[in-house]
Amino acid sequence: QVQLVESGGGLVQAGGSLRLSCAASGSISSIFAMGWYRQAPGKQRELVASITSGGRTTYADSVKGRFTISRDDAKNTVYLQMNSLKPEDTAVYYCNAPTVVPVWAWGQGTQVTVSS
Repeated sequence: QVQLVESGGGLVQAGGSLRLSCAASGSISSIFAMGWYRQAPGKQRELVASITSGGRTTYADSVKGRFTISRDDAKNTVYLQMNSLKPEDTAVYYCNAPTVVPVWAWGQGTQVTVSS
């Protein structure tokens, strides 16, 4: 079972930037897709960005043009660069592999708080 550790969150003002990292305990090179999710208080967890092993990326409309996902398979790490942050981006951010069944155990996530 791969373990996931997210980091890089924090408190930032609206318009600011953060870079999140997700370190996997095992190899992700054979994993077709890796993704970043977020869960705001009182809301369901949602997939905001994903990247395939070939580098194809997809984004939720709410973050398109502001967030960039990348992966470094040599380091078993997935990144999420978040720019032009908005208060509505406030959430706990998690990574996982959206095409793996059963889903990997969720990490502790990293809190992102955007103040207005």
